[in-house]
Amino acid sequence: MEHKELTCIGCPLGCRLDVMLDEKGAVTMVTGNTCPRGEKYARKEVTAPTRIVTSSVRVYGSRTVERMVPLKTASDVPKSKVMDVIRDLAGVSVPCPVQIGDVLLRNVAGTGVDVIATKHVE
Repeated sequence: MEHKELTCIGCPLGCRLDVMLDEKGAVTMVTGNTCPRGEKYARKEVTAPTRIVTSSVRVYGSRTVERMVPLKTASDVPKSKVMDVIRDLAGVSVPCPVQIGDVLLRNVAGTGVDVIATKHVE
């Protein structure tokens, strides 16, 4: 049996989770969570971790002083692909105006996930 300790990020409580795994890496028990999100988070984190990626890219044609637009992946991507996502964003620039939710890059790093704007830039 393997034992892992995690801090849950499913809600603001930050519960300390204990996760037990069998010899094949399957989760057998999760303790320490005070809500169902904790168990769900622990099971996913130890078997197939994912992350939302946030960053920014350049904009051009802005009527204001804004030169960058913040962005995020529309959903989580495999943790192993985070650096591939960042590499795909290098050198990307988008024309203004940009609205919140606009797709700035489709299928980033072959993940099937789009990158979207998180701020309006004129």
